[in-house]
Amino acid sequence: MTCAYAFTDYRSQGQTISHVLVDIARLPTGGLNLFNLYVALSRSSGRETIRLLRDFDEKMFLTCHSIDLLAEDDRLALLDEQNKHRWYRLRPAWSPGPRMVVAWYTT
Repeated sequence: MTCAYAFTDYRSQGQTISHVLVDIARLPTGGLNLFNLYVALSRSSGRETIRLLRDFDEKMFLTCHSIDLLAEDDRLALLDEQNKHRWYRLRPAWSPGPRMVVAWYTT
């Protein structure tokens, strides 16, 4: 018997897990997309440490991203550009740029 725990792809984002058992079978709700597949399969430290729980439909990897997801990505990119322009216009002339680090040391 081996101790284990389970969590969703949302919860696993940003983590690297030594050994992963992944279930990428289509959900009854049909809610699996390319993002979910990427997150689930990229959590381990290598191909040798991934195990699939059951067979899956290979066509899932050939689907296109959701139109809504692509539209949201475009919206966020536009907001990012607008915020950068706004920040450059509003910052005082003496303030450092976004990549400059200013540190003060006292003795």
